[in-house]
Amino acid sequence: MLARVIHGCAVASALIMGAILLMVCFDVISRNMGGMSLPWIVEVTEYSLPVATLLTAPWLLYRNEHVRLDLLQAKLSAHAMRRVDRLAAAIGLVICLIICWYSVRVILDAVQVGGVVLKSLVFPEWWLFVPVPVGFGLMAVVCVRKLQNPDAHLPVNPLDAVAGE
Repeated sequence: MLARVIHGCAVASALIMGAILLMVCFDVISRNMGGMSLPWIVEVTEYSLPVATLLTAPWLLYRNEHVRLDLLQAKLSAHAMRRVDRLAAAIGLVICLIICWYSVRVILDAVQVGGVVLKSLVFPEWWLFVPVPVGFGLMAVVCVRKLQNPDAHLPVNPLDAVAGE
Protein backbone atom coordinates (compact mmCIF):
# COMPACT_ATOMS: atom_id res chain seq x y z
CA MET A 1 0.00 0.00 0.00
CA LEU A 2 2.78 2.43 0.93
CA ALA A 3 4.53 1.77 -2.40
CA ARG A 4 1.34 2.66 -4.29
CA VAL A 5 0.81 5.89 -2.38
CA ILE A 6 4.41 6.97 -2.81
CA HIS A 7 4.45 6.07 -6.50
CA GLY A 8 1.15 7.91 -6.93
CA CYS A 9 2.75 10.99 -5.38
CA ALA A 10 5.76 10.69 -7.71
CA VAL A 11 3.49 10.35 -10.74
CA ALA A 12 1.45 13.36 -9.59
CA SER A 13 4.70 15.31 -9.20
CA ALA A 14 5.79 14.36 -12.72
CA LEU A 15 2.41 15.43 -14.10
CA ILE A 16 2.65 18.74 -12.24
CA MET A 17 6.13 19.35 -13.67
CA GLY A 18 4.86 18.49 -17.17
CA ALA A 19 1.95 20.89 -16.76
CA ILE A 20 4.33 23.62 -15.58
CA LEU A 21 6.51 23.02 -18.64
CA LEU A 22 3.55 23.26 -21.00
CA MET A 23 2.11 26.37 -19.32
CA VAL A 24 5.41 28.25 -19.28
CA CYS A 25 6.15 27.33 -22.91
CA PHE A 26 2.66 28.42 -23.94
CA ASP A 27 3.04 31.70 -22.07
CA VAL A 28 6.47 32.50 -23.56
CA ILE A 29 5.48 31.58 -27.11
CA SER A 30 2.17 33.38 -26.84
CA ARG A 31 3.75 36.60 -25.56
CA ASN A 32 6.50 36.54 -28.19
CA MET A 33 3.98 36.01 -30.99
CA GLY A 34 1.85 38.93 -29.84
CA GLY A 35 -0.84 36.71 -28.38
CA MET A 36 -2.48 36.77 -25.01
CA SER A 37 -0.66 36.13 -21.79
CA LEU A 38 -2.46 34.39 -19.00
CA PRO A 39 -1.55 36.17 -15.76
CA TRP A 40 -2.30 33.16 -13.56
CA ILE A 41 0.38 30.96 -15.18
CA VAL A 42 3.24 32.45 -13.14
CA GLU A 43 1.19 32.14 -9.98
CA VAL A 44 0.23 28.52 -10.63
CA THR A 45 3.87 27.73 -11.39
CA GLU A 46 5.00 29.32 -8.12
CA TYR A 47 2.49 27.29 -6.12
CA SER A 48 3.11 24.06 -8.04
CA LEU A 49 6.88 23.83 -7.59
CA PRO A 50 6.81 23.24 -3.81
CA VAL A 51 3.92 20.81 -4.24
CA ALA A 52 5.90 18.80 -6.79
CA THR A 53 8.95 18.85 -4.51
CA LEU A 54 7.00 17.67 -1.48
CA LEU A 55 5.36 14.88 -3.50
CA THR A 56 8.69 13.66 -4.89
CA ALA A 57 10.66 13.72 -1.61
CA PRO A 58 9.05 10.61 -0.04
CA TRP A 59 9.62 8.65 -3.28
CA LEU A 60 13.30 9.58 -3.34
CA LEU A 61 13.71 8.72 0.34
CA TYR A 62 11.90 5.40 -0.14
CA ARG A 63 14.20 4.45 -3.01
CA ASN A 64 17.38 5.59 -1.22
CA GLU A 65 17.96 8.14 -3.96
CA HIS A 66 18.16 11.11 -1.63
CA VAL A 67 21.35 12.97 -0.78
CA ARG A 68 23.80 10.69 1.03
CA LEU A 69 27.43 10.79 1.94
CA ASP A 70 28.93 8.11 -0.30
CA LEU A 71 32.27 8.70 1.36
CA LEU A 72 30.93 7.10 4.53
CA GLN A 73 29.57 4.17 2.58
CA ALA A 74 32.99 3.56 1.02
CA LYS A 75 34.80 3.70 4.37
CA LEU A 76 32.39 1.88 6.72
CA SER A 77 31.53 -1.78 6.91
CA ALA A 78 28.05 -2.91 5.85
CA HIS A 79 27.08 -3.38 9.50
CA ALA A 80 28.32 0.09 10.49
CA MET A 81 26.57 1.63 7.48
CA ARG A 82 23.26 0.02 8.52
CA ARG A 83 23.71 1.60 11.96
CA VAL A 84 24.39 4.99 10.34
CA ASP A 85 21.30 4.54 8.13
CA ARG A 86 19.18 3.70 11.17
CA LEU A 87 20.51 6.75 13.03
CA ALA A 88 19.77 8.94 10.01
CA ALA A 89 16.26 7.46 9.80
CA ALA A 90 15.67 8.18 13.51
CA ILE A 91 16.85 11.78 13.14
CA GLY A 92 14.81 12.14 9.95
CA LEU A 93 11.73 10.78 11.70
CA VAL A 94 12.02 13.32 14.52
CA ILE A 95 12.54 16.20 12.07
CA CYS A 96 9.65 15.09 9.84
CA LEU A 97 7.30 14.77 12.81
CA ILE A 98 8.27 18.22 14.10
CA ILE A 99 7.69 19.79 10.68
CA CYS A 100 4.36 17.94 10.38
CA TRP A 101 3.24 19.16 13.77
CA TYR A 102 4.17 22.78 13.06
CA SER A 103 2.68 22.72 9.57
CA VAL A 104 -0.62 21.37 10.88
CA ARG A 105 -0.62 24.19 13.45
CA VAL A 106 0.02 26.72 10.66
CA ILE A 107 -2.88 25.26 8.66
CA LEU A 108 -5.20 25.43 11.67
CA ASP A 109 -4.15 29.02 12.39
CA ALA A 110 -4.70 29.99 8.75
CA VAL A 111 -8.16 28.39 8.80
CA GLN A 112 -9.01 30.18 12.05
CA VAL A 113 -7.84 33.55 10.74
CA GLY A 114 -9.62 33.00 7.46
CA GLY A 115 -6.73 34.30 5.37
CA VAL A 116 -7.22 34.47 1.63
CA VAL A 117 -4.67 34.71 -1.18
CA LEU A 118 -5.67 37.65 -3.37
CA LYS A 119 -3.69 37.62 -6.59
CA SER A 120 -4.75 36.47 -10.05
CA LEU A 121 -6.27 33.49 -8.29
CA VAL A 122 -8.28 33.82 -5.10
CA PHE A 123 -8.37 30.93 -2.63
CA PRO A 124 -8.01 30.21 1.11
CA GLU A 125 -4.44 30.67 2.30
CA TRP A 126 -4.36 27.35 4.16
CA TRP A 127 -4.44 25.47 0.83
CA LEU A 128 -0.83 26.55 0.31
CA PHE A 129 0.29 24.72 3.44
CA VAL A 130 -1.48 21.36 2.95
CA PRO A 131 1.34 19.73 0.92
CA VAL A 132 3.80 20.22 3.81
CA PRO A 133 2.27 17.78 6.33
CA VAL A 134 1.41 15.38 3.50
CA GLY A 135 4.99 15.24 2.20
CA PHE A 136 6.67 15.21 5.59
CA GLY A 137 4.09 12.76 6.95
CA LEU A 138 4.90 10.32 4.17
CA MET A 139 8.61 10.84 4.77
CA ALA A 140 8.03 10.09 8.48
CA VAL A 141 6.37 6.80 7.51
CA VAL A 142 9.33 5.97 5.27
CA CYS A 143 11.73 6.78 8.12
CA VAL A 144 9.85 4.36 10.40
CA ARG A 145 10.16 1.75 7.67
CA LYS A 146 13.88 2.45 7.34
CA LEU A 147 14.31 2.07 11.10
CA GLN A 148 12.82 -1.41 10.77
CA ASN A 149 14.75 -2.36 7.61
CA PRO A 150 17.39 0.13 6.41
CA ASP A 151 18.25 -1.98 3.34
CA ALA A 152 14.74 -2.00 1.86
CA HIS A 153 13.87 0.19 -1.11
CA LEU A 154 11.48 0.21 -4.02
CA PRO A 155 12.27 -1.60 -7.24
CA VAL A 156 13.28 0.61 -10.17
CA ASN A 157 10.11 -0.28 -12.09
CA PRO A 158 7.01 1.03 -10.23
CA LEU A 159 4.91 -1.76 -11.73
CA ASP A 160 7.09 -4.32 -9.89
CA ALA A 161 6.16 -2.77 -6.55
CA VAL A 162 2.44 -2.76 -7.33
CA ALA A 163 2.55 -6.35 -8.60
CA GLY A 164 4.52 -7.47 -5.55
CA GLU A 165 1.97 -6.27 -3.00
